[in-house]
Amino acid sequence: MFEFFATKLDDGYGGYYYSLTTAGYIAAFLVALLLVISVAFLVQQTSSGKKKIFSVKQLVFCSAAIALAVVASMIKLPIRMPMGGSATFLSMLFICLIGYWYGTKIGVITALAYGALQLIIDPFIISIPQMLVDYIFAFGALGLSGVFHNAKHGLIKGYLLGILGRFLFAFLSGLIFFAQYASEYNMIPVVYSAAYNFTYIAAEAFITLIIIALPPVSNALKIVKRYANEA
Repeated sequence: MFEFFATKLDDGYGGYYYSLTTAGYIAAFLVALLLVISVAFLVQQTSSGKKKIFSVKQLVFCSAAIALAVVASMIKLPIRMPMGGSATFLSMLFICLIGYWYGTKIGVITALAYGALQLIIDPFIISIPQMLVDYIFAFGALGLSGVFHNAKHGLIKGYLLGILGRFLFAFLSGLIFFAQYASEYNMIPVVYSAAYNFTYIAAEAFITLIIIALPPVSNALKIVKRYANEA
């Protein structure tokens, strides 16, 4: 049944991966659409009168941040790993900004939606569990930036927590699903997975932290946050 949605291909390293078929892309698109519809549904006031999770303004800002993250994810730095993973120009920042603006709950929900979009845009799949860890859980962890959304230097702290969460899931994926490739580099799986995923995540993080630490950028992002939270 799975072959209907993905084609099994040789990765050139003695292993394999799956490339989505037309049906697979349609299914992934429908899952992402379902997530978007679910988020839109959360905008509506509940019948019990409880506070809604998203306001319309929040939904607009989150959608804009996701769109910018998708565009940024297509700007690749010259660090692209053979079994998936690449350093991009600020793409993780735009997702972490959502948590910085609105907190952990909204941050994680929208980060999960972004993970589903990344599954459509740039998939590298060897199994369903690996797909969930690498795309849904790893990108969803970027929403943990919301833990520090009201803290001093909250963006920097939140960004570091978000990318640490992504790194941990990527590390687990490498350790569990890609351990057989460690011997190609004469490494044990733990060291291989840590080095592999640290290479591209740390490269992007280093550039991003330099940029957001610049006073003009830092002040501009504070203004955007203030506007994003105005009634």
